[in-house]
Amino acid sequence: MPAITLNRDRFCSFIGRSMTVEEMAKWLPWLGCSLEETGPDYVKIEFNPNRLDFSSYAGVARAFCGLLEWKTGLPKYDVRKGKITVNVDSTVSAVRPYILGAVVQNIEVDEDSIAELMEMQEDLHWGIGRDRRKASIGVHNLDAVEPPFTYTTGDPDTSKFVPLEKTTNMTLKEILKSHEKGTAYRHLVDWAPRYPLLIDKKGRVLSMPPIINGELTRVDSSTRNLLIDITGPDLNAVTDSMNVLVTALADMGGSIESVQIKYPNRTIVSPDLKPQQMKLRTSNANKLLGLELSETQTMQSLRKCRLDAKRLGKELLEVSIPPYRIDILHEVDLVEEIAIGYGYFNLKPTEPATVTTGRQHETEETANHVRQIMIGLGFIEVMNYILTNEVNQYEKMRKDSGKEVTLANPVSAEFSIARDDLLPSLMKNLADNRHESYPQRIFEVSDVIKITEKAETRSERKLHVAAVSAHPSANFTEIKSCTEALLVNLGLTGWKIKEARHSSFLEGRSAAIHAKRRKIGILGEIHPEVLNNFELENPASAFEINLKEAR
Repeated sequence: MPAITLNRDRFCSFIGRSMTVEEMAKWLPWLGCSLEETGPDYVKIEFNPNRLDFSSYAGVARAFCGLLEWKTGLPKYDVRKGKITVNVDSTVSAVRPYILGAVVQNIEVDEDSIAELMEMQEDLHWGIGRDRRKASIGVHNLDAVEPPFTYTTGDPDTSKFVPLEKTTNMTLKEILKSHEKGTAYRHLVDWAPRYPLLIDKKGRVLSMPPIINGELTRVDSSTRNLLIDITGPDLNAVTDSMNVLVTALADMGGSIESVQIKYPNRTIVSPDLKPQQMKLRTSNANKLLGLELSETQTMQSLRKCRLDAKRLGKELLEVSIPPYRIDILHEVDLVEEIAIGYGYFNLKPTEPATVTTGRQHETEETANHVRQIMIGLGFIEVMNYILTNEVNQYEKMRKDSGKEVTLANPVSAEFSIARDDLLPSLMKNLADNRHESYPQRIFEVSDVIKITEKAETRSERKLHVAAVSAHPSANFTEIKSCTEALLVNLGLTGWKIKEARHSSFLEGRSAAIHAKRRKIGILGEIHPEVLNNFELENPASAFEINLKEAR
């Protein structure tokens, strides 16, 4: 999930109050965030990808002030009518057809603000723009260029400009070939005969959407007026990105002015920050939350989440939603806001009104118990696919293929059968990790599939545990002591370890595990030929136990 690190002093400047790191860490999770890390002067939180308004200090502070009832209700954003226009050339319609713009004036930025703005831009590129495919953002120093602007296309071989972080002119094709951002995002435009460009009145290039801005409009600490452009093939994604970004800039102290976007067949005024309206049935909200909130309490909870609500009729509210809340799409999303405003900490957990309560299956309880024991013995758990192939399962283990379950239409030769033992998979793990340091001690608790003895057309799943220890001095005594420790801690009685032969183990250094007059497992030193088959240089000892038979 995306994350943001909130410096205490900077965060306090946004909320307008002094607060300790401990107080921040106490309240921030109640916004629906996850507390990832705290430090002496910061808190790092993870937020859900749908809450991209939390990608800035301003966005988190808005919600935080509402939760603590310092500022409630719908934030108001004034958009003054601006004089700047962007003319859209018809040639962009086949490449990247949509563009929206905004002007943010009189904003004071420092190095921290610029870093935050760039991080927010990348979060929006990822969360809404789908890595710039649906929408990409350009932030420019407006004072370095002259309107009106034109969104057009340029010839890849002749159009030139100085891209960000460079000092010389480069053609559009050269940028895609050698610039870091060009190589990363060339697939978004290199299929087109001409590439998108945003130019000013004098033909100077502001940006090459969605690749890179020009060095001409670089934003630094002296910048006071910003031009925002957002382009893409998805107008909804472009609009959502614009709304989240400009509202954050407004809360950072900027004044928003509109931009006229003149398409060949229509004119759009951007940004449009009018609140959306949605209806909410209070009875439905109470039913979903298990509460009995009055209309007044419901509206108060919504206002704490920076929404507004008014009564339309009995048990019916009209809720006003700010433009940056692009995650609210359904009535149930409003119910979640009520829960946040009411306070998750005020919700009292109750047991379901059923005859019985759920619990883990007996097999899963056994598996978890085994995991705890094996970890205590110093082994690391691995997890493998239940599907494998005959080479790893039988040939490399020096075993004859048995009555395995074979797939009728395998996707690949790598996954052609269902495994009937765990140990071959662990040997494959060792082979894949030969470059890691030794000792390597790994185990797996999982299902295998075996053909039933009485009915060869039927199979059943059985829970096994297997472990292997690989290092220069791995031997029979070591793995035998680990096996005995596992059996004792499982509470099994009457088990015995008897000498036995097994083709995967070294003769004279292998044994069978018996319990309840049945053979339940095998242990010993891995045969040198098996080690050679998996290209392992260190000795290995291992065991495998059928836990279903052992219980």
